[in-house]
Amino acid sequence: MHGGDQVAEVLSAQGVHALFTLCGGHISPILVGAKARGIRIVDTRHEATAVFAADAVARLTGLPGVAAVTAGPGLTNTVTAVKNAQLAQSPVVLLGGAAPTVLQGRGALQDIDQMALIRPHVKWAYAVRRVRDIGPAVEEAFRMARSGVPGPVFVELPIDLLYDEVVVRQWYGAARSGRSLGERAVQTYLKARVARMFRGAARNTPGPLVDVPAPVPAPDRVGAAATALSRAKRPVVLVGSQAMVSPGAAERLVPALERIGAPVYLSGTARGLLGADHPLQARHKRRDSLKAADLVLLAGVPADFRLDYGNHVRRSATLVSANRSSADLRRNRRPDVAILGDAALALAGVAAALPTRAADAAPPRWPEWMDVVRRRDEDREADIAVQAEAPTEGGVNPVRMCQEVAAALPPGAIVVGDGGDIVATASYVLRPDGPLRWLDPGVFGTLGVGAGFALGAATVHPDAPLWVVFGDGSVGYSLSEFDTFVRHGIPVVAVVGNDAAWSQIAREQVELLRDDVATVLAHTRYDLVAAGFGATGLHVDDVAELPAALAKAKAADGPVLVDVRLGRSDFRKGSISM
Repeated sequence: MHGGDQVAEVLSAQGVHALFTLCGGHISPILVGAKARGIRIVDTRHEATAVFAADAVARLTGLPGVAAVTAGPGLTNTVTAVKNAQLAQSPVVLLGGAAPTVLQGRGALQDIDQMALIRPHVKWAYAVRRVRDIGPAVEEAFRMARSGVPGPVFVELPIDLLYDEVVVRQWYGAARSGRSLGERAVQTYLKARVARMFRGAARNTPGPLVDVPAPVPAPDRVGAAATALSRAKRPVVLVGSQAMVSPGAAERLVPALERIGAPVYLSGTARGLLGADHPLQARHKRRDSLKAADLVLLAGVPADFRLDYGNHVRRSATLVSANRSSADLRRNRRPDVAILGDAALALAGVAAALPTRAADAAPPRWPEWMDVVRRRDEDREADIAVQAEAPTEGGVNPVRMCQEVAAALPPGAIVVGDGGDIVATASYVLRPDGPLRWLDPGVFGTLGVGAGFALGAATVHPDAPLWVVFGDGSVGYSLSEFDTFVRHGIPVVAVVGNDAAWSQIAREQVELLRDDVATVLAHTRYDLVAAGFGATGLHVDDVAELPAALAKAKAADGPVLVDVRLGRSDFRKGSISM
């Protein structure tokens, strides 16, 4: 086997079902080896898309998604996507080609100091220098990606370790003998160098599936949290993406939350955890509920800008936090009860430690407090309904567009959000009907995740309806990937809210600075662009046309882009974050 086969053997042993890539000569043996072992090769039009796809696999399965990119610009193109995975705490394995070991630092094609570039954005990086180290390095990558706080890892694989030894010897001219003393010395060195590179390679066999147990919280901390919760009168639970990182987390979380019986707010990948209409789930006015609460339990949620750095929780309230990261556990606001470990296990432990209720008891332990939270939700829902009917100049009301999308979503649909203003609007309206059916960029706020997340989701759940809500700004990053959707037969439905602006920025910029510079786009017909790649393109100018267009999109055979011309709206005025 050549080195690419050895990489592929490990990927196969680790249960990798799909490898995302953009081809390059530095990594060709990996792609050929993986294909030969039945691993699906999904080739994209940009390396960032490949990493976004691997990130989606990680979020949906709890197991590492894998991408392979070529050397130099192939790797530099991934940095934003890798950083997005790092901040989202997604276990991603990135395999990167590299210049030949002998020629690094000598001006070889696409040769840069890749380790210096990538190290700040991954939790572990390793540069392989011998063929026999390929398998152990890739296996260690799978272990490191999942251990502790999950995150992306990187393995650098120089091209002369991936091809067959005979080919590599020919590259270095090791089969030829030089005439001069200097030439003979070089040939002697190269022969010895190749021999060292390949020594022991035949003994390299893949190990078993890497199993990384979730970090177990300390029982005394879990007990302290349960005691504090049992004394509370107005508790609130916040569940974030980190609580979902372990395979099977949803199966632990749902009964735990029901046994706890407090109002629950869900964010990130946890959206949809309780289904569309669970009585414990609260959706709106989270800040008001946090300000009124006497206990707040953060499950995999740091006190970052999304909680105003902890200021959304009043100082007199008891703060309980469960997190795998010791830094995130105490970031900006030190909790009264800190639980270091897996948040899903922590919630399950807290629930088990609470006093037992009658078997037929209603879900809320605090019914009066739950009624207060529900009334806030009902008031906000009524306000949203009014906002949806507000007239907008020049196109469809964005809130109404999201309502029509919500009505059209098939059961079990996976929804990807990629954008600023329109996706934030959609989050008020769309209700995933089950766990792990919502994907958004996460805390980094990255635009351009849409196509990659859709590709990854399609390989994990090939039979699930797959929808993407784009803004017209963010769809620009993903348009070329409609070629990828067509080539790989992925029937995604993409809905683009097209208001010809970077609205989330423009709304505040114009008001504060009186200038719309760099925030203006055109009413580009994105449906025609998608059609040029072989997808179905549909265009909507009026809300009356939208239900029929969405129905046609659902019935289409293959990928569809629905371009919806939006009017301007102040629905989210004042929502910009810092």
